[in-house]
Amino acid sequence: MTDSDHRRHAVYESSLGPLTMVGGDDGLEAIYFPEHWTNPDATTFGDRVPLEELPCARLAATQLGEYLDGQRRTFDLKLNPTGNEFQLSVWAILQEIPYGSTVTYGDIAKQLGSVNLARRVGGAVGSNPLSIIVPCHRVIGSTGSLTGYAGGLERKRHLLQLEEPGADESGKLF
Repeated sequence: MTDSDHRRHAVYESSLGPLTMVGGDDGLEAIYFPEHWTNPDATTFGDRVPLEELPCARLAATQLGEYLDGQRRTFDLKLNPTGNEFQLSVWAILQEIPYGSTVTYGDIAKQLGSVNLARRVGGAVGSNPLSIIVPCHRVIGSTGSLTGYAGGLERKRHLLQLEEPGADESGKLF
């Protein structure tokens, strides 16, 4: 994104904690938890502005709030993530994982043509800059176990449980 695109950031106080949203005229670039694994230097976020002054973040906050309240299953946002070709292909696959479903890193690797890509897929999933909206929380280990999540395993568990509204506590996987 160039300076002419007016990259800015705003903070949304969600039920999962504060989320830093980075974006500009070309759409939402990133959403970061405070202790996010891949949280870049904050100087790359641009100026901090009130949420109301960053349209892509304001709309994302509204939709995230609806999602976290159980009122939304998909997102309709203009996204502008930065990544290499492989990462972008993995992130596109993540967006196809249906609400309430999970896949493994190996499943995604097979979809990309080789189970041997699983580790590389894991790296791309871990670098996803648009947590929740690009649902990397729906990717689990080959044994069905919860594996790393840039926002922490407790948040991942919470998001997966949120997507199982009909299950009682004893029947939940996570």
